[in-house]
Amino acid sequence: MADATARMLKEKPNSPLYDDIGFAKIDNHRKARRGFPEVVFGKGKTTDQVVKISEKIVKHDGILLITHADKKAFLRLKRSCPGIKFDEKARIISYRKDRPVLKKGLVLIITAGTADLPVAMEAKATLEIMGNRAEILCDVGVAGIHRLLGKQDVLDSAEVVIVIAGMEGALASVVSGLVSKAVIAVPTSVGYGASFEGIAPLLTMMNSCSPGVAVVNIDNGFGAAYFASLINR
Repeated sequence: MADATARMLKEKPNSPLYDDIGFAKIDNHRKARRGFPEVVFGKGKTTDQVVKISEKIVKHDGILLITHADKKAFLRLKRSCPGIKFDEKARIISYRKDRPVLKKGLVLIITAGTADLPVAMEAKATLEIMGNRAEILCDVGVAGIHRLLGKQDVLDSAEVVIVIAGMEGALASVVSGLVSKAVIAVPTSVGYGASFEGIAPLLTMMNSCSPGVAVVNIDNGFGAAYFASLINR
C-alpha cells in the first residue's frame, strides 16, 4: 500500500487523491491501493448524489459499481454513460470502459435456499465486473445435504467458495469441512422470527468449528465477493 501511494504521488504530484464535491469525498486513489475503484452504496443517497459521484468515478477510472441501486439512478446515468448496465435482481449498476483481465480461478457461490438468491446475485455481479469467473450452486442447504454431497466435483473446481445461508446458517461449516479452499460465509436475513433477521446465522457462522471460514455482514454479498476477488487475485 505504501509503495502504491508513493508511486502515485511521484507520478501525479498535482493530481488530487480525492475529489471533494461537498456531500462526498471521492477516493481517486482506491484503484491504486486496492485494485478496484471506490464502490458506491446507493441506498440512503439521493439520485442526484449517486449520479454526481458516479460520473466522477467513471471519468477518473472508467469503471463503476453501484450496489443497492435503483432504476431511477440507472436511467439518469444512462444519459452520460451509454454502456452502463443494470441488474435489477442483484440491485447493481455497473460499467467498464475496458474488458477486465480474467482471473484464472473460479469463485463458487453456494446458497442454502432459493430465498438466498438475491444476495448471491449481488455477489456474482460484483465478482464478474472485478474480472472473476463466478458460478452459483443454488438450493443445497443442510435440510437435504445429499444435494450438496453430489456436487463434490464442483466444490473441488473452485479457488474460493462463498456460502450464503439464512435460518441457522449451518451450511458454511459443512462446506468448509468438504473443501481445501477458503470459505467466505454470508448470513442472510431469510428465516423465521428466532433467526432475528440474520443474527442467528451470523453467530453460527462466527462460531464455526471448521477452520478457514471468514464471515461478512448480514446480506453482504458485495463484501463477500470483494474479499473473494482479493484472494483470487
